[in-house]
Amino acid sequence: MPNENPATVRVVRHFEFSAEHVFDAWLDPLKAGRWLFTTPTSQIVRVEIDARVGGGFLIVDRRDGEDVEHTGEYLELDRPKRLVFRFLVPKYSPIHTHVAIDIVPAGKGCDLTLVHQGVLPEYADRAESGWLAILDALAAELARRT
Repeated sequence: MPNENPATVRVVRHFEFSAEHVFDAWLDPLKAGRWLFTTPTSQIVRVEIDARVGGGFLIVDRRDGEDVEHTGEYLELDRPKRLVFRFLVPKYSPIHTHVAIDIVPAGKGCDLTLVHQGVLPEYADRAESGWLAILDALAAELARRT
């Protein structure tokens, strides 16, 4: 049986874009569909975002012919500083986790700190590398669009 003590994953990334641009990219369905939860071999087939506290998101990406749902409920939205949501990927775990994103201005850009709590320990390394890849994709999307 896997270890049930949840892990916390923390990643930090600097962006050469304003805090507003970085924050808004998480909540804009057209932008999010190009970078959030994508992989090099997947295709996003559905994006729904209800950007309000109590609202949620559903992003479905197709991986090797199989759809993977990423769902969440927004718990806190404080533009452009903080975004907090409950998070679930049912294909990989029935457990809701908690993601907090803090964005602070830094020079001409901003620093983003993402803390993902409640991760199953056997997924901690995968979650960390996944979030780092997602933030790389966000930077690439912002570079294309700004």
